[in-house]
Amino acid sequence: MTAIAYLAQGRIRIKPANEAPRTIDSTFGNSIREKAVRAQQRNSWKGASNDGSPYSGRILWGKAAGAGQDIPLVITSICSSREAGSLIYSLESGSLCALLEVSQLGAEERRLWNDNQTQIRHVSTDRATGNLVFSVLHQNGTANIGVKSTGEGGYKELTEGDSFDTAPRWVPGQEKKVVFQSAGVGRNERGQFVALGPFSLQELDVETIQMTTLLEDPQLDYLAPQMLADGRLFYICRPYSEHQRVNVLHTLKDAVLFPFRLLYAIFQFLNFFSAMFTGKKLTSAGGPKGHDMDMKQMMIWGNLVQAQRPSRAEDEGADLVPKSWELRCRTASGETRTLASGVLAYDTHADGSVVYTNGSAVFLLHPDGRKERILKERMIQQVFFLPG
Repeated sequence: MTAIAYLAQGRIRIKPANEAPRTIDSTFGNSIREKAVRAQQRNSWKGASNDGSPYSGRILWGKAAGAGQDIPLVITSICSSREAGSLIYSLESGSLCALLEVSQLGAEERRLWNDNQTQIRHVSTDRATGNLVFSVLHQNGTANIGVKSTGEGGYKELTEGDSFDTAPRWVPGQEKKVVFQSAGVGRNERGQFVALGPFSLQELDVETIQMTTLLEDPQLDYLAPQMLADGRLFYICRPYSEHQRVNVLHTLKDAVLFPFRLLYAIFQFLNFFSAMFTGKKLTSAGGPKGHDMDMKQMMIWGNLVQAQRPSRAEDEGADLVPKSWELRCRTASGETRTLASGVLAYDTHADGSVVYTNGSAVFLLHPDGRKERILKERMIQQVFFLPG
């Protein structure tokens, strides 16, 4: 089996063929933390309180000065690189965003680019040229397709307008074409972001900036397109849901439950301080240990994905997204078939095999249609084949 890499709970994981998965540490991310810790230690006296109050400095948040654990570091996307056993990932820390390349299955790392004003997602590499394509997020709620050419320091944005253009992928054998998902941005009369329209699939010529619509439907979201050299188009299809639509019953329900939710919030606030200063919570009730603070939602393909099952089912490799999230393939002649259901992310291989995840496990679809479960792990966001 070809080696795969995946992003799970913010960690880069690699599974070589016939070996157990292992974590790849971010050297750049660790250096940011180390610098922050040294800065905190040099300035720790500034957080000290002269009045003896416990409600000041870092103790308020339950962290010792200089702990360094509150430094925000988020790996936002990963993809394969040109070289065997290599991958590229994007990382954010505060306002800093960086692109880094890891080679030799994690033995080496080099920085490709960094910036203090840009947010990047969904990085993809052209295996022939090494050029990178990605989505560039803007604070007004839009996203554009950006390209960084090999050997160039900066990047250029190819799309514009009030749209959310994300998840680009190069088309193999066509160095100037990418496919991506695009949704219109809905705003209110004050120009504030309200909702995203249904996602369509677009093809873009990066030289002429000409776009061609591949798939669109007002009732469906088409996500995460990948096109092979033979013209086959892979994508995820799911029902479109306008989450921001006002529902009268939900509004009435929220009004009735508001006092109870307010009391619950006050209780949790007091519970926090009780645990902080006495070491004991106000209640002994609770579910299974180790799951209380686990992340139960992820931002995937431009939408917030909630875990569909309780943690007990997650341990069994249950889908984190509904069965209506289908992985489909459309041939060059227009014939479409469904390959799998409950698919959160996937990747294709030149030999016709497909690796995909339902968020709790990774599966391999062989060219002959045979399905094989490769591994189980919690909150998997992305998965792809490593170049051999």
